[in-house]
Amino acid sequence: MHTALTIAGSDPCGSTGVQADIRVMTMNGVYPTSVVTSLTAMNTSRLYSFQEMTSEIIGAQLDAVFTDIRPDAVKIGWVSSSAVIAIIAGKLRQYHAKNIVLDPVMVSSDGQRLLENGAANTMRNELLPLATVVTPNCAEAAMLTGFNVRNEYDMIRAAERLCYTYPCACILKGGHSQKDDASEFTGNGAEPDMIRRLSAEGTSENSNDLLYMNGTFQWFRGRRINSRNTRGTGSVFSSALTANLAKGFPLTEAVSRAKEYVTDAITSMLDLGNGRGPVNAGFPADGYYAEEPDNEN
Repeated sequence: MHTALTIAGSDPCGSTGVQADIRVMTMNGVYPTSVVTSLTAMNTSRLYSFQEMTSEIIGAQLDAVFTDIRPDAVKIGWVSSSAVIAIIAGKLRQYHAKNIVLDPVMVSSDGQRLLENGAANTMRNELLPLATVVTPNCAEAAMLTGFNVRNEYDMIRAAERLCYTYPCACILKGGHSQKDDASEFTGNGAEPDMIRRLSAEGTSENSNDLLYMNGTFQWFRGRRINSRNTRGTGSVFSSALTANLAKGFPLTEAVSRAKEYVTDAITSMLDLGNGRGPVNAGFPADGYYAEEPDNEN
């Protein structure tokens, strides 16, 4: 059986973190293992407090997993300090980890900064060079690149910057807040080649997520779903992506399947909590999501 590892914080209400990741990986047909980076007191309304695990125990957890049930793919979620980032990066290098998905969780849904001073730079220096694919939302991409990400044109610029700087692919999540379209840029004299490519790809339609790799990009579009219960969509997406990479799907197909999964998780209309409720990370899925690639083709 294929295996996947989530490295993330613990969410006692199960909306995000290792609890959500384990459900998603299971539903997508892989055996999940986990390394807990922090214990939190949080719910659907807010993050009250958290306690980071020591570097020593995080390193020991990684040793325990890699020396026994070696993962076929690794997801890295919330890591809050430079010390924790450094120990994770060191262990991933030591064990020659493959298929690393970095979900750069930097700000909580209620606006609290989740990285200590200097940790963002450590993430850039230590984890991004190891990543197979990085999955920021627009706010995280802005923090990683240093310029605003407000529309599709900015999304391409940010993803291109990340992939030029680091040896990874980038799936930049526009989400349902991305209302601008690229048609407004067709009269702009700046970077005309990129603008022509935007127009040629038909990006004036409602867009969501952008995959940038090897100098090319592809849009993954999804229907808008009218739901207040969208907490954990980033965790669900990156965990499903990790599971599909663990099974051996090519990156483009893994992204497509992960996007389908998170869309179905929102559509299942779970309604829990007093705040922004969680998506249904472990919705009753049929066997489609547990399928493995057809290697005969």
